[in-house]
Amino acid sequence: MGCQSAPTAAPSRPNIVVILADDMGYSDIGCYGGEIKTPNLDALAAGGLRFSRFYNTARCCPTRASLLSGLYPHQAGVGHMMEDRGFDGYRGDLNDRCVTIADVLRGGGYRTYMAGKWHLTKKLRPADRSNWPLRRGFDRFYGTIHGGGSFYDPTTLTRDDTPISPYADPEYKPETYYYTDAVHDHAARFIREHEGTSPFFLYVAPTSPHWPMHALAEDVARYRGRYDAGWDRLREERHARQIEMGLVKKEWGLTARDADAPAWADVEDKDWNLRCMEVYAAMVDRMDQGIGRVVKALRETGKLESTLILFLSDNGGCAETMGRGGPAKDVAAHPKTLEPAALQPDMIPKATRDGRPVRQGQGVAPGGPDSFLAYGPGWANLSNTPFRLFKHWVHEGGISTPLIAHWPAGIARKGEIEHQPGHLIDVMATAVELGRATYPAGRPPPEGTSLRPAFEGKALGRTSPLFWEHEGNRAALDGRWKLVAKGPQGPWELYDVELDRCERRDLAGEKPERVKELAALWDTWALRCGARPWPWK
Repeated sequence: MGCQSAPTAAPSRPNIVVILADDMGYSDIGCYGGEIKTPNLDALAAGGLRFSRFYNTARCCPTRASLLSGLYPHQAGVGHMMEDRGFDGYRGDLNDRCVTIADVLRGGGYRTYMAGKWHLTKKLRPADRSNWPLRRGFDRFYGTIHGGGSFYDPTTLTRDDTPISPYADPEYKPETYYYTDAVHDHAARFIREHEGTSPFFLYVAPTSPHWPMHALAEDVARYRGRYDAGWDRLREERHARQIEMGLVKKEWGLTARDADAPAWADVEDKDWNLRCMEVYAAMVDRMDQGIGRVVKALRETGKLESTLILFLSDNGGCAETMGRGGPAKDVAAHPKTLEPAALQPDMIPKATRDGRPVRQGQGVAPGGPDSFLAYGPGWANLSNTPFRLFKHWVHEGGISTPLIAHWPAGIARKGEIEHQPGHLIDVMATAVELGRATYPAGRPPPEGTSLRPAFEGKALGRTSPLFWEHEGNRAALDGRWKLVAKGPQGPWELYDVELDRCERRDLAGEKPERVKELAALWDTWALRCGARPWPWK
């Protein structure tokens, strides 16, 4: 549905801060059942609203395109990653037909800032900045154009339009450079340096806790021994807390361990796997600390009451096995050490700045800058408790995210849970309404529905089903019915998500007419929005 100017009865225009975590699962933070220490996010949830059924698109680039444009990712040209697959829905660059939230709000008098991961263009070098943040509506930017890299030495690090080395940056000189800290420190700086009476839009996109498993030693130390019981026991513990909180229903049960995740009892190198999860937890912990500094900046500048903060994740927990296969080895046979002023050219650095080779493989200790690996499918299964599958797939484990909404002046519901489903496409509609901005004519109209009614305890009034496609994985959600399939050739599965959100009982064989009806809706959507034709065989 389209969204134009907001009603005249809207309250004063809030500042809007959107914080997007990277590869973080549904249950990782404390207020969604996790054991990781996230007091700042928990406080935002206690003073605001948690959504139990908010959805992303199952992958980083499409989520960012959908979030910022208010469109399905294929409509924005980013149905997959940063490569051109020969169809308009899969060009790998945020297209010129769409506008961003920053474009629209800046047109309405907002100042616009971004700190963190962009990952919406394949044009990574300054010779072509045409799709960098300052060309897509942002007034100030600090972060990375590329989608991944070392937390100690990130590639494509940029301030505004200028690539920089973290070790030769005259404006930011921490004792230890760590990208999660840098992102949140710059977000807080933008808040403190904001001038005038105009409201602002701030998009904060840390790469935590995306691989590589990099975390500071003092944060890792807080989680020593916390995961010794293994992922099977910890899934049960998280699930019990989620039921007690009212986030999930007991009758949905707990999904069986996903096939990619072995039983904890069968894991041979337990110490190494435990270290990986301890580092992952420390990464989430550090992100929460940074969010605390952003909130502090809002409070100390007198802006917290009038600011809508939205926190969510770009996809479910990640089962990718980056750096975990084979014996331990150096990334490069003859790594060359970079000088401080040199830009980091590689997503996976070949060596640390002090000359140590970067290593991958089984048994490589994660945490420091000389490692580059993921935490593995077993822990990703824990992150997605209680749901099935992971990042990439559009079953609930791949697309379910926390959403915390905090706005003291505009959300009267404190500490409550909202069970109406929402989607990334709704953020643009919400921003346009609350910002009293005018969405430009002649552009594809936003697909979403404003979340403001939910802030007031009212029905969202969504009139259309929600849809997904990623790598041929596809889904449609219409009321209580979810149609979902794995891969381009996978058969349709049907679930009653009111009774079975964990997708344990496939009703496709019992309700063929419902399958046919939803499949036809999905086909119509896919052709309209550019998900079909798709490049998948």
